[in-house]
Amino acid sequence: MDYDFDLIMERRGTNCVKWDGLVDRYGEKDLLPFWVADMDFAVAEPIQKAIIDRVQHPIYGYTQVAPSVFEAIISWLDRRHGWHVQPEWIDFTTGVVNALNLIINTYTLPGDKILVQPPVYAPFFNSVLNNGRQVVYNSLIQTDSSYTMDLGDLESKIDSRTKMLILCNPHNPVGRVWSKKELQQLAEVCLKHDLLMVSDEIHSDFIYTGYKHVPLASLSPEIAENTITCMAPSKTFNLAGLATSFVVIPSKQLRRLFRNTLQNVGVSNAFLGVTALEAAYRHGEGWLEELLIYLEENRDLVKDFLEKQVPGIKMKKPQGTYLTWLDCRGLAVEENDLQDFFIDKANIVVNDGKWFGPNGKGFVRFNIGCPRPLLQEGLCRMERAVKERSGILTGRA
Repeated sequence: MDYDFDLIMERRGTNCVKWDGLVDRYGEKDLLPFWVADMDFAVAEPIQKAIIDRVQHPIYGYTQVAPSVFEAIISWLDRRHGWHVQPEWIDFTTGVVNALNLIINTYTLPGDKILVQPPVYAPFFNSVLNNGRQVVYNSLIQTDSSYTMDLGDLESKIDSRTKMLILCNPHNPVGRVWSKKELQQLAEVCLKHDLLMVSDEIHSDFIYTGYKHVPLASLSPEIAENTITCMAPSKTFNLAGLATSFVVIPSKQLRRLFRNTLQNVGVSNAFLGVTALEAAYRHGEGWLEELLIYLEENRDLVKDFLEKQVPGIKMKKPQGTYLTWLDCRGLAVEENDLQDFFIDKANIVVNDGKWFGPNGKGFVRFNIGCPRPLLQEGLCRMERAVKERSGILTGRA
């Protein structure tokens, strides 16, 4: 490998939420963080260089997006995902969650209903509720190997006030990479009932061996006209702090409405974010290819470790993302106490499954986007905590 992903970078003292936020939130200094969805890897050198070069010019004023940035996005989506996008389809926001809130306010009215598919990233339903809309839960079905969509349930919950569906593709936290067939079936239901589809594809570059990301809007012109896709380089290249994302809207009418919203709220471009985006999509592919190998090895390590050392915790192998969804219902821990158990007994911080809505109880999300020595230490802490608790419960300790 040309890149040393085992290298541990000291992040404390940089005001990062993932590490410095541990003390602020939990008052503990010896916790290891496996919660916030960013990675503990150094950003690829070409991106660092592009940022440094831009910073050398000592004026940091309002920034427009150059044609070369659009070209970099279009080329990336074409060669990585086979999706042919036109430059006029692209608009910029300061993050995918920011985009979701803007989209909800642009295309729905207070009181309208919006479908989400839990267990899912909490800002999906928070964005709906915080803007005075109603959440309709179309829960995923858990299978022996993973999760599937329940399209019968989805269709039964659609009425005259249901206006939108928010899709997570690939899915956070369960790690599903939806197949072309699944997406086609979902789109047919939404087209039948005139539901606007909003597809969060921020994890689309993290796809493991044997799977392929299919952009929802790539399925057909008809589906593209009814789809808004939210994307960003922030997960792929660990750039979340640069607050730059983009939406792809093929429909001219939908695009016009969204641009009115952008103008009304005064969204502007983060100049370093735009710089990093272009550098990442032009020069970061080699770094990503090596990272995917490393992350897949991390995923397999966690799976094997749990099966051998902590059989009370089950993990279905994620097909994509650098997040794992751990089923802790086999532990002798009350569901409401699960996160506290990991913090107090294992000295690690994970995301409680309850944060992801219905069907999340008894689960935790565990981030594997970190150097392997940190991952192994976290797993060992988990093993010790579980075995100590088991020993106490059986009278052996």
